[in-house]
Amino acid sequence: MKTVHGLFLPMVATIAVLMGTANAAERPNIILIMSDDMGYSDIGCYGGEINTPNLDRLAANGLRYSQFYNSARCCPTRASLLTGLHPHQTGIGHMVEDKGFDGYRGDLNEHCLTIAEVLKPAGYSTYMSGKWHVTKQLFPEDESGKSNWPRQRGFERFYGTILGAGSLWDPTTLVRGNTHITPDNDPEYRPAEPWYYTDAISDNAVRYIREHPGNNPFFMYVAYTAAHWPMHARERDIVKYKGMYDDGFEPIRKARYEKLKELGLIQKECKRSPTIGNWDKVKDKAWEARNMEVYAAMVDSMDQGIGRIVAELKKQGELKNTLILFLQDNGGCAEGGKWLGRGDGGQPRADKPTLPPMDRDELQMEMKNKKTRDGWPVRKGVGVMAGPPDTYISYGKEWANVSNTPFKEYKHYVHEGGISTPLIAHWPKGIKRKNRIEHQPGQIIDIMATCVDLSGARYPSEFKGHEITPMQGTSLVPTFDGGAIDRDTLYFEHEGNRAIRKGKWKLVAKGANGAWQLYDMDADRSEMNDLAKSNPERVLQLAKEWNDWAVRALVTPGPYDKEVKK
Repeated sequence: MKTVHGLFLPMVATIAVLMGTANAAERPNIILIMSDDMGYSDIGCYGGEINTPNLDRLAANGLRYSQFYNSARCCPTRASLLTGLHPHQTGIGHMVEDKGFDGYRGDLNEHCLTIAEVLKPAGYSTYMSGKWHVTKQLFPEDESGKSNWPRQRGFERFYGTILGAGSLWDPTTLVRGNTHITPDNDPEYRPAEPWYYTDAISDNAVRYIREHPGNNPFFMYVAYTAAHWPMHARERDIVKYKGMYDDGFEPIRKARYEKLKELGLIQKECKRSPTIGNWDKVKDKAWEARNMEVYAAMVDSMDQGIGRIVAELKKQGELKNTLILFLQDNGGCAEGGKWLGRGDGGQPRADKPTLPPMDRDELQMEMKNKKTRDGWPVRKGVGVMAGPPDTYISYGKEWANVSNTPFKEYKHYVHEGGISTPLIAHWPKGIKRKNRIEHQPGQIIDIMATCVDLSGARYPSEFKGHEITPMQGTSLVPTFDGGAIDRDTLYFEHEGNRAIRKGKWKLVAKGANGAWQLYDMDADRSEMNDLAKSNPERVLQLAKEWNDWAVRALVTPGPYDKEVKK
């Protein structure tokens, strides 16, 4: 069924029911798993050296999509994932602050619905564990300020954080249900070892599966903060990667590139974008290598948690009829500088805590916390070895370039390095193609359409008196047995970075002042050979299509409006 701009998609579920593909007794459970600030080639089954056996096993028994796209940044991607709309249509065209335009209010608006809100009336139980990050209301004064929290947007059970970043040992805005909590005062989750957010997300997701009554299907959204800065991980996971990155950036990028070609995820003729950074000029190589060791450990820990989720599904007899989708919210993150712990002047750890400890009920109020719960000052800077609770460091542009192999650019941008994500689809009962790669392009907006298609849910045109924007995506279900995605045009915008992909052609610009660049994705997905000057008419036509979409999708008017360069 064609669903360009949502014109036909509300009919998909009805037709599916009539055809028997969404029979109530056979409807699958659906689990969406999203990681944070990871690149295209980090996990093993997409070329990486990081140990991800559980994700690799899901891929080996399911589908991998080689050309799936997110929305370049955490908030916009999560808004699109949850609603099936372009981010600006939800009110989150930028981040969670109000920029004065309808597409940029920083909160989910009343004209969109989450997957949970759509599937719940169709008989699905709805659970969420992890990062929310689609509202600016972090510490509301009363219940009315929680209108865009998970429980108010269709999720029956929620455990996680409202804000999008923070310490993995003691994050700000930790919530159970509708109530702020701390790792110390939560009576429902008391782990035997020191509390760690990645494990907490996994363990609460396992709990939801274990406690699900079993007489109806469930939808669960598991949103990790791994591997978003700060680089925090358990030492037992870090030591697995000791020495792996001692030779620097280039050897890892080269190995990943060759593996990607061997796996068939990129074309043999696809070139590798230039390596950023010169390892020979790195002053503190041990510190720089440690940052990537911790990053790898964060991914490893997430994979272990996914393994526990899969094991619980199997234990409950639910694995065969559960669709598991794994994807990432943007490419590797090049954010760094002094504010993220990459400046000079790193301080050694004191002999004992020098600040007052926090009370068990005291909330961690800042994204970049200044102290640990037991009173250790948080340290930053070159020489401070990442991982423990008293550190706050990002892994920097050079390692982000490694994560995004073979593509260029990073999170924020809509070149391939910013928007390309793995997508693994595993559903033993419903996916006939095992260990196959799907090369058709897809986009984050397609997830809602897929869920509606499989669930038999009705996507309404009106909800609680508000007109609902039609879905913008196309169901991926036909690809499960080799069918086509009936659409050929994809659109992107974030912070003035903009792109349109139509068939094999991609028109892309970096920044509101950036000139359009044109690439042939069949021959040059790494965007090394700009064909704009030799194809001026194609540039003009695609630019016009992008401008028309930008008006429809509430990209414009907006804070990044700029006359398109001709």
